[in-house]
Amino acid sequence: MLRPEIKRKRQNMTNLAPVLAPVLAPVRPRWNWFLAPLLALALMAVSGAANAKPAPDSFADLANKLLPSVVNISTTQVIEGRPGMELPKLPPGSPFEDFFKEFFDRNQPEQRSRRATSLGSGFIVGAKGYVVTNNHVIQDADEITVILHDNTRLKAELVGRDQKTDIAVLKVKPKSKSKLSAVTFGDSDSARVGDWIMAIGNPFGLGGTVTAGIISARGRDINAGPYDDFIQTDASINRGNSGGPMFNLKGRVIGINTAILSPSGGSVGIGFAIPSSVASPVIKQLVKHGQVRRGWLGVHIQAVTEEIAETLGLKEATGALVASVIPDGPAEKAKMKAGDVILKFDGKDVSKMRRLPRMVADTKVGRSVDIEVWRDNKKVMLKAKVEELGETPAEVAARTPGSRKGSESTIDALGLRLSSITPKLKKKYSLGKDVKGVVVTKVTESGPAAEKGIRPGDVIVEISQQEVAEPADIAKKVAEAEKAGRKSVLLLLEGQGGLRFVAIRIAKG
Repeated sequence: MLRPEIKRKRQNMTNLAPVLAPVLAPVRPRWNWFLAPLLALALMAVSGAANAKPAPDSFADLANKLLPSVVNISTTQVIEGRPGMELPKLPPGSPFEDFFKEFFDRNQPEQRSRRATSLGSGFIVGAKGYVVTNNHVIQDADEITVILHDNTRLKAELVGRDQKTDIAVLKVKPKSKSKLSAVTFGDSDSARVGDWIMAIGNPFGLGGTVTAGIISARGRDINAGPYDDFIQTDASINRGNSGGPMFNLKGRVIGINTAILSPSGGSVGIGFAIPSSVASPVIKQLVKHGQVRRGWLGVHIQAVTEEIAETLGLKEATGALVASVIPDGPAEKAKMKAGDVILKFDGKDVSKMRRLPRMVADTKVGRSVDIEVWRDNKKVMLKAKVEELGETPAEVAARTPGSRKGSESTIDALGLRLSSITPKLKKKYSLGKDVKGVVVTKVTESGPAAEKGIRPGDVIVEISQQEVAEPADIAKKVAEAEKAGRKSVLLLLEGQGGLRFVAIRIAKG
């Protein structure tokens, strides 16, 4: 039995026979058996080289076609109050207390609201005016304006957003439908490391800017969220590019430019994009339902190391080790136990632990799936009915004003002193009335946070794409990252320059 590749080569040689006949005619017949295969292989090599994709001479035609589909996004947020003088700390009962209070009350500047603006990128999908961008571009915005390539400004309404993947969908109503030029999604799974890509966005508010590069890596986990699967590129991505599209050479969107890794805040050739295979299903749900429904299995998992695999009798370190099973969850109902190693989910191999959360999340809620686990040195088949992923207590608390009392804490691993937001701190740092998160009150000199330019008054909105409401939330996430062997955590900060992601290393104690 011949292997498929040998069959194809023989077939190719047979197809080349008419081409070789004139070449071999003058040669004595007894040498044909030797020369024919050699000449056939030579012609096949030349043909293969001719069919290889060359580097593009120019991106001009592609850019000219796609620029009208990319938009700039301007957001405005009304922030109440402005800095004022603080009453100095005096001993209780001091005779100067009333004097200073009267003086400061008389000379305190009038509290006025101000409008903070930020810029980002997006792109048009479909013919109904839908615009895709990053959630952090429009988060907490009071007004959102979409600016088309011809500088037409359109008011946008928020259709839905998903914090876990950092995706948001807007909708605009143009005066003329002909002004909207939509793009389509491509297959990011077929994109390879080394493929050419082109990015278009609004870096530093300069307007439509085209950059190009290659795919540097696939499947990057930058601790941004539970479903990290980023495409890494060396194309220049800067602040303001967030939410813009990454195109392949066919002009299809294969990624949404989302984050950069940079000690200076500018591009150093390491940018990250959400692959279209992750973004497309999320966008469809946001358009249809305004929110994303994800599957939930009800387990806490960890990676299978070589040592664990050897201990459990596995031939290789693969799958996801169940650390604990949540009571009354789908896994417990399916008789799953702590110590099981999930090898297959719904017929798909769980090659790495971090693949499982996305596989479960992408499963339709209410569907029953087969799960293959490794237990007591043998494979066991289970069947679980996937339920809907709900909100965590931290997420609920973060959106419930006044649900937690003020607290302070020092996170030595980050070099930060943090506090929950109080009226006093709102006044001190001129924070918005509806601001949510944890405020930085002190930064350790030469610490990890100081290296990234974090300053007192900055507000940590999220860590690892999980909303926070008090310092304990951040301490917990840092501890989890340290336990998982991660060297850094990703913060979403709100400061004077607007929202930004900062990857901050975890200092070892």
